[in-house]
Amino acid sequence: MRAETRHQLKQDAFSRVTIGAAEKTAHWTVEHRNTLAVAIVVAVVIVAAVGGGWYYLSTQDEKASFDLSQAVRTLDTQLRPAGTPAQPDSPSFASAQERAEAARKQFQAIVDKYPHTRTADLARYFLGVTAADSGDNTAAEKNFKAVAASGGKEVASVAKLALASLYASSNRVKEAIAGYQDLINHPTNSVSRATAQLQLAELYQTNNQPLDAKRIYEEIKKENPGPEALQIATQKLAELK
Repeated sequence: MRAETRHQLKQDAFSRVTIGAAEKTAHWTVEHRNTLAVAIVVAVVIVAAVGGGWYYLSTQDEKASFDLSQAVRTLDTQLRPAGTPAQPDSPSFASAQERAEAARKQFQAIVDKYPHTRTADLARYFLGVTAADSGDNTAAEKNFKAVAASGGKEVASVAKLALASLYASSNRVKEAIAGYQDLINHPTNSVSRATAQLQLAELYQTNNQPLDAKRIYEEIKKENPGPEALQIATQKLAELK
């Protein structure tokens, strides 16, 4: 993101709250997701702020963004060792499952309380994430599909990426390929063409289709989208030799 754009967004209170949610989201993401997802989540939240429009929805989105930051913070709360009692002055959870369930309730509350906001779409996205982490692929797919169909293309593209990844991890390879290919053909600010290409190439590589993977990595190098994608593509091509 260009520095002057970020600076401009920080001038009003609504954007400050939303950026705060984005930063907390990014912190959790960098701890638990691959690094490519960090920029995606940050971009989605800030795009949601810019796309506010009506005063009422902007106010609602501001409130929802604060709640979202709290829910993301829950996902980042520490787990205490087995047999260790909870300390009232130090929030913690006994297990990852307990933590995911607490966060799920918070994300669901945002969806229920602020159903028409952009932030609700992001909360629904995280409902899919917590469901996937809990092994409930059916619920994860349902939530990702709901966000993908929501109409906001930036948030929708992130959900489509998550949905394709879910398909890839559950051996629904054809559906995963179709999802990644759609994102390659219809890139957004949130999910670039290079991001989708890298995910598809990795899927091909994992499924013993080295020639297809090589073809995509070479496309990335030819298109030269940016230093990170270029570096990854070069490294992966070296592995395929």
